[in-house]
Amino acid sequence: MVELILLQPDDRERFIKENQWAFKYGALEEFGKRNDQFEEGDEIIARQTIENCIDQGTAYRIWQNGQKAGGAVVNIKGDHGSLELLFVNPTMHSQGIGEAAWRAIEQMYPKVKVWETITPYFETRNIHFYVNKCGFKIVEFYNPHHPDPSWSTTDDQVGWLDFRFEKRME
Repeated sequence: MVELILLQPDDRERFIKENQWAFKYGALEEFGKRNDQFEEGDEIIARQTIENCIDQGTAYRIWQNGQKAGGAVVNIKGDHGSLELLFVNPTMHSQGIGEAAWRAIEQMYPKVKVWETITPYFETRNIHFYVNKCGFKIVEFYNPHHPDPSWSTTDDQVGWLDFRFEKRME
């Protein structure tokens, strides 16, 4: 059983740090120190990226049994929803928290007809989660020959390898 509670301003800094840790954990688990897809310093996801998601969307803390277990940020525009961020504390992985949080998000936004999200190619745990647990489909592969259209040609991220997922609601 999880609860989604709106992110409180006094928890913003901890949310950002925990999100960065969760993303770094996934990359280091996969690549060790070899990965070079860091947005800033040794962070997989930059503070500014997280702050932009929070500021432009709706951020939630995921709680399980009275503990902060992770977080999520969604951005809703009409019947289109974008899952900007979803993370679970790595010490709490494999307990069904992420899936329960996703189901709660779907229930909170019943008017959304199409959900989308993006994850890096190396995040096999995320790919499994979105496809096999949550029912998303991979619909696009961003790479140097097919960059994400939201990136500018001067953006360092243009060479990144990411999957875009969609889930069409019934």
